[in-house]
Amino acid sequence: MDMNLILQIFENWIIPIFLILFLAWFIWTWLKRSREPWMLITRWIITALVLVYVFVQGHKLSQVQGPARAFMVVYAAAGGLVLAILWARVIGESVGSIFGGLYDGGTAEVEPKPFYSIAQAKKTQGKYLESLAEVRRQLQKFPNDFEGMMLLSELQAENLDDLQGAEVTVQRVCSLGEQPPRNVAYALNRMADWHLNLHKNREAAKIALEKIIELLPETEMSLQASQRIAHLADTEMLLASQQRQGVRVIKGVENIGLLQDSTALKPAETDAGKLAAILVKHLEVHPLDTEARERLANIYASHYQRLDLAQEQLEQLINQPNQTPKNVVRWLNSLVDLQVQHGGELEQARQSLQRVMDIYPESPAAQKAERRMQMLKLEFKGKEKSQAVQLGSYEQDIGLKRRA
Repeated sequence: MDMNLILQIFENWIIPIFLILFLAWFIWTWLKRSREPWMLITRWIITALVLVYVFVQGHKLSQVQGPARAFMVVYAAAGGLVLAILWARVIGESVGSIFGGLYDGGTAEVEPKPFYSIAQAKKTQGKYLESLAEVRRQLQKFPNDFEGMMLLSELQAENLDDLQGAEVTVQRVCSLGEQPPRNVAYALNRMADWHLNLHKNREAAKIALEKIIELLPETEMSLQASQRIAHLADTEMLLASQQRQGVRVIKGVENIGLLQDSTALKPAETDAGKLAAILVKHLEVHPLDTEARERLANIYASHYQRLDLAQEQLEQLINQPNQTPKNVVRWLNSLVDLQVQHGGELEQARQSLQRVMDIYPESPAAQKAERRMQMLKLEFKGKEKSQAVQLGSYEQDIGLKRRA
């Protein structure tokens, strides 16, 4: 194909079509962003009429000979004046918006969000029904907003004594598939709080927490819910906490200044054996109670000197699925502490610290484990029991006797 023909096609067809499309896109974008689209269309129409009029008059005068041709300047000036009146403000705003956009975001669309400041203010003033109405008004515009639904349930439960209505609202939060798991867990935990704090209903609180385990199985939130269920107080205990009880004053030790020693002043020690039995029974019912298992491990090591049983309890905690890295690292370090303090071997403690570095490589916890491994020999050396040296027996209360 001839090169001149190609250039002619570009000049006559492709370039004009491109310019027309670009102009159409520019006009459409301008019209879409305009706050006054009809006024903008009116300006375009007037501009087109002025340009056509000036062009026609100029074409006529261009064919006239003599001084009359000078009127072309007059028509052009008049047309320019009209266009200036039409477009001066628009052009000024466009140029100003370029610099103003650096501070206020310019023409960027603001994401619509609900505003609960009015509802919060009315709640603070004690106008709970008005606050409730304002929250519902916002939820009509944003029906799935989590903050609004939780504010609604809080008003119902805490301020309007409508726990049943709050429960319906929380159930609605849980039924929305778009809510993140943490929001669902938070809503159900709040429901459990209201059952416990407002109505002292342990069973209802337990049902709310069990709902977390049902909806979010094998997650950190379900573990936390299991932990909380294990520590729920009995209904009788909750009711007793609200009753004013007399303060019982225990009679102190008489003649405290004449005592030979301070043995009588020491508080009664807790029976470690009984506590261990209680913890074992508790863990049979609530095997995911990490706090109780930690206490049992410490009793096995310190009271029974059974490092093997203590290690077994901590291993159960470490191997629990969905535990947070923070907890796993803490339990591995606790395992090292027990191995150092209660007759473990140096190599065992090294392996426990190595597990931290293997599970969480290149983490701050791994760096701390590496530093501790370097100092591990000193830890074991410091815990070695020195042989007691008997220096002989001496007469008691020698300082209270008079000289002969």
